[in-house]
Amino acid sequence: MVASSLPVQVLLGLYLGLLTGIVPGLVSWALGFTFKYFTGVSIPGFGVVVLALAVAGVNGGLLALNDQTIRNSANGTALLIAIIVVLMISLYAHSKGDAMGAVLPKRLTLRGLTERTLSTDAVDLTAGRGKVRVTVAGDVADIEGYPALPAELRAEIRAFADDFDVDLSLSELEAAVAERLRAEFDLAEVTVRLDERGRATVAAAPPLAGVSKRVPDGKRAVSLSVLLPTGVARGDEITVVTDDGDAVDGTVVAARTDGVKPDEKPATATDGGTDAPPAPSPTTTGGDGRLTLAVDRSAATRLLDADVTRLAVRSRGTRREFELISLLRRAGKRFRRLSVREGGPLDGRSLREAAVRDEYGVAVLTVRDGGRWRLGPDGDVTPSGGADLVVVGTREALDRFGREVGA
Repeated sequence: MVASSLPVQVLLGLYLGLLTGIVPGLVSWALGFTFKYFTGVSIPGFGVVVLALAVAGVNGGLLALNDQTIRNSANGTALLIAIIVVLMISLYAHSKGDAMGAVLPKRLTLRGLTERTLSTDAVDLTAGRGKVRVTVAGDVADIEGYPALPAELRAEIRAFADDFDVDLSLSELEAAVAERLRAEFDLAEVTVRLDERGRATVAAAPPLAGVSKRVPDGKRAVSLSVLLPTGVARGDEITVVTDDGDAVDGTVVAARTDGVKPDEKPATATDGGTDAPPAPSPTTTGGDGRLTLAVDRSAATRLLDADVTRLAVRSRGTRREFELISLLRRAGKRFRRLSVREGGPLDGRSLREAAVRDEYGVAVLTVRDGGRWRLGPDGDVTPSGGADLVVVGTREALDRFGREVGA
């Protein structure tokens, strides 16, 4: 066969390359887009080229460019040009797919596709807002390295049951249940694993300290038998007056009315989310009871040697910060505290450079770096790895900020 002229070979090669490169180009685009969109990873161009040429039916991939048989054939020039055209189409399609996967809003992620969800049978919609009833399934296990749970505490945890909002993913719901158990039973450590029906497998460690961890440094705890008013709770400031007129100020560490057991289920936040505040401490119901106060060392001995004639609860004023929290929660905002990940996008960069508000949709309320808190930091504040942040935003924005910035 007589070889065609060079212009004819070039045109034939362009024709064959365009005709053959359509399918490899689509495959290259799909691979580039899919990997970038779901994983954020770009496929190397060399791998795309080899796959594209293989799809095009050229044996040996890139080695076909140096194949002696092809170069010496009557249409060798056309075939080589076709291969180059397929290569260029594939690289271009791959780059466009990769760029599109990077800029397209990520409504789906690989993590989201693999995220476990609750079964519809476990959701209660009768109250108007979806709730799931979480119960403890099986025995409560011990955590290695901690003391074993007392039998009574193990039974109380085993009987735990509570309602949580259904708009949480299973991973968020597990964190919420763990936090609720830790607050309610004062556990040193707890792990929770939920199945799709809201049944929890729990491992827990008992409290490593009781009253002692609530007593500030330099103070002593003193227990008194007194007539308690209604509503006294841990953390209240109280003035105790003895029979000789001595007045001693102290902070309530524990209080209980005689004959009344501690609430089996203290009131908790109705949200059930990971950002909800811990459950409040049980309060007294009024009457004779036992009061434990944290007082100065010098006052501890005086209280033990005297009779208490009366006590007065001191006002701590209106807590406006809780009103602010309530307003923010009504607007769909949540608070979260996290540590800056070393080497992350915020490590060593100012808040202005990182464009925290625009990029992540959250506001940084305070920063602690070097042991000092800075309230309302300006854009020039530069957190380093390990710095603590308190941020506010929607739950979705906080989750993304925590994944990308937090430790």
